[in-house]
Amino acid sequence: MLYFTRWKATAIILTAFVICLFAVPNFLPEKMVQSWPKWAQRHVVLGLDLQGGSHILLEVDTNAVRKEKLEALRDDVRRVLRDARVGYTGLVVRGNSVEVRIREGSNFDQAVDKLRELSQPLGGILGSSTGQRNLDVTTEAGGLVRLTLTEPAIVDRIRQSVEQSIQIIERRVNELGTVEPLIQRQGVDRILVQVPGLQDPTRLKELLGKTAKLDFRMVDVSIPAEQALQGRVPPDSEILYSATAPKTPNLVEKRVLVSGGDLTDAQPGFDQRTNEPIVSFRFNTSGARKFAQVTQENVGRPFAIILDNQVISAPVIREPILGGSGQISGSFTVESANDLAILLRAGALPAPLTIIEERTVGPGLGQDSIAKGKLSSYVGAAMVIAFMLVTYGLFGLFANIAVAINVAMIFGILSLLNATLTLPGIAGIVLTVGIAVDSNVLIYERIREEVRGGRTPINAIDAGFSRALATILDSNITTFIAAAVLFYIGTGPVRGFAVTLGIGIITTVFTAFTLTRLIVAYWVRWRRPQRVPI
Repeated sequence: MLYFTRWKATAIILTAFVICLFAVPNFLPEKMVQSWPKWAQRHVVLGLDLQGGSHILLEVDTNAVRKEKLEALRDDVRRVLRDARVGYTGLVVRGNSVEVRIREGSNFDQAVDKLRELSQPLGGILGSSTGQRNLDVTTEAGGLVRLTLTEPAIVDRIRQSVEQSIQIIERRVNELGTVEPLIQRQGVDRILVQVPGLQDPTRLKELLGKTAKLDFRMVDVSIPAEQALQGRVPPDSEILYSATAPKTPNLVEKRVLVSGGDLTDAQPGFDQRTNEPIVSFRFNTSGARKFAQVTQENVGRPFAIILDNQVISAPVIREPILGGSGQISGSFTVESANDLAILLRAGALPAPLTIIEERTVGPGLGQDSIAKGKLSSYVGAAMVIAFMLVTYGLFGLFANIAVAINVAMIFGILSLLNATLTLPGIAGIVLTVGIAVDSNVLIYERIREEVRGGRTPINAIDAGFSRALATILDSNITTFIAAAVLFYIGTGPVRGFAVTLGIGIITTVFTAFTLTRLIVAYWVRWRRPQRVPI
């Protein structure tokens, strides 16, 4: 156990040195680090409780999710019956159901069979094992067919909406250039957003609160919008108001020609003629084809660019737009044009989000937490160092050197991962110091026992390291399992504690059986001791 080949000793020292190097940027001025290569600029990110920032709790509008699901079901019923050439009347949404009445003379059984095909098993392992379906199809007298959304189907759709919203929120927040935001699900329909370092959450709330559902539709020119306001709205059109004041009405067809889902990119810019801020966009292949067809067929007619049911712009199609790109103008400021581009690039939320909790943590409170964390760390480390020196003398010094390198390696790995350090994370590092020392205590006490048993100093040291290995591995593996459970089950600060604790356990095992043993091995080779200085 005390013999190291040259390449093995070099590998141990080099591994510890390289990992510790990644911790260096955390202790240097930011301006100095910015001049380094990108791969060397990694550092530990302070969490919300250490540097302050914004805490926002969002709730997905489950009623909107339910309504959208029912409207989609109604459209599916209409499509299925038309394709089957079945006559029907009274297609309406009522409660959690869609009702339709099959006309007399139509093939009622055929219509019901076609509608039952809309009822599908819920996806995933749960659906396949329980036989749950998304629809219950029932019939009543008079040719009435009722399609009811099942509660598991609604819950599943809400879950999907939350997961989609989290991905979109991540893209929107990352576009702001913030550092390591925390975005995670809470409960069934809530999303927690924490952005360290962001003291003014106003712009963030505006970005998160917008659904950003973009549509391109034709303007209905059959009658003026003023006449439509008097109750003469055509059945396939609706009144939408402009996004900017004064709020002017626009009569717009309900049929969506091209949706925002076909966008591949959106960038802010300036109009070369008027020098006004604009947003340039580009479609994918499918969207470009549909947009080209629409503009070819409707030259001379106005079309509306609609964002969240508000008309941003309604330009007239002067000529076919065949390149798959265009621009949106509409009294933008530079910031609003940039925000709209962010929203369009990130995509539309599947459902509106409501802010139900908002907190701003000031940097002063974070500095106080850092100061107390440092103080507790220094006091704990000083007491551990003193205990090891008093109890084990020279070997205690070896252990203290290994523990110092252990802590530096923890910071190096956290920096390499760009991990977020929270106050519980500091507690995890302090606890790791105790665990690391505990490993050395087990080794040294084993060496003492071997000396009392009559072994020579070198044999006692070698046996102490080899026979304490199993005990140290057992204790650290069980602690690592606990840290893993905390990470996968816990949220927020609990996960921060679990991350630092888990990394600390790995570095502790590495230092206890490589660095400490290497230091002792070189000392034994140098001094050839006649007694063990413990």
